[in-house]
Amino acid sequence: MKILMLSIFAPHFFNWTKQLEDSGHEVYWLDVFDSNTKVRQIDFVEQITGWRYKWDFPGRYFLKSNAPSITRFINIFNERNFEKQLQKEIRRIRPDVVHSFVMYLAGVPALPVMQEFSRIKWAYTAWGSDMYYYRNQPKHLAGIKKTLPKIDYMFADCNRDYSIAKELGFKGKFLGVFPGGGGFDFSKMDTFIRETDKRNIILIKGYQGLHGKCIEVLKAIQTAEKHLKDYRLVVFGAAPEVFDFVKNSSLKEFGNLEIYGKLNYQDLMKLMGQALIYIGNSSSDGMPNTLLEAIVMGAFPIQSNPGGATAEILEHAKNGFLIEEPEDTKEISSLLLESLNNSELIEKAVCWNSRNIKPKLERERVKERVLQAYKLIEKDL
Repeated sequence: MKILMLSIFAPHFFNWTKQLEDSGHEVYWLDVFDSNTKVRQIDFVEQITGWRYKWDFPGRYFLKSNAPSITRFINIFNERNFEKQLQKEIRRIRPDVVHSFVMYLAGVPALPVMQEFSRIKWAYTAWGSDMYYYRNQPKHLAGIKKTLPKIDYMFADCNRDYSIAKELGFKGKFLGVFPGGGGFDFSKMDTFIRETDKRNIILIKGYQGLHGKCIEVLKAIQTAEKHLKDYRLVVFGAAPEVFDFVKNSSLKEFGNLEIYGKLNYQDLMKLMGQALIYIGNSSSDGMPNTLLEAIVMGAFPIQSNPGGATAEILEHAKNGFLIEEPEDTKEISSLLLESLNNSELIEKAVCWNSRNIKPKLERERVKERVLQAYKLIEKDL
């Protein structure tokens, strides 16, 4: 089967696509925003990059940063149209199925072309806030409602998004819930796992902005300072706003607080494997990959629950804690202190997650399910 993938340049996408290596399928990737970068991880895929600009002239990036109005004018003449490029590639490749990753980035923009080639099967993967947040944005909602009825197959990282998609017009086959980037290679991760009683890190996801609510967690940390002196407080993936908040608050005096921007995957897994508690907080998300990683690495999870997505995997006070109000610092502080004062709960939760959730996230097990899903598409051709 020929599969044409439509996606932005994203690690989740590469990890997902890697599952198709040696599957017998011919796989193509059209980089919808054109990073003009070949990805070694998926070198078995024909990667369609470098298509966007007719002339990638010297100094283009400098001009883009320093004279955006001039860049916009030049791009009227220099930038190729995504729809025309997709049309061209479909005619060249003649795919059996087009697979769009994320509705507003690679679904809605492809609709006019997919209507032209209506006999080609169309699959779609929902990630993160794709359905939950953008259904409440009028401009996006209109496009979503036009696109979903035309899609034949859907993957998602949580059941919540399938329910939303049905409400908004999806009538195709739902192929199941899968981790956004596929499963996890335990052979590369398990060596970093420490026993629960040897852990002393409280690990905090540092996202902030449209959806991320790390600052609310840091405010909760401030109020609980005297209870946290014996722990390493580690923030990873910190946004600039997080660094600024710490710099201008009493947190800068905390001797046990560490803040990191982007970490490589191995270093993050080392931290996960030493973390007693993991906290992820956002106002909108699907099933966070970092939550799944925390579970796999044996940390006790405290995670926000937008639209009930996290509750699909965490039962409150059984195998983790759910943050129901991501901007309520008192709730976050209370959940953190409750977990620190209940070592028995942490031990039981980690054991339960290791026995009941972790095995389902193993890479080969997930890959087998993914390949079965593509076989279902192939049978319909």
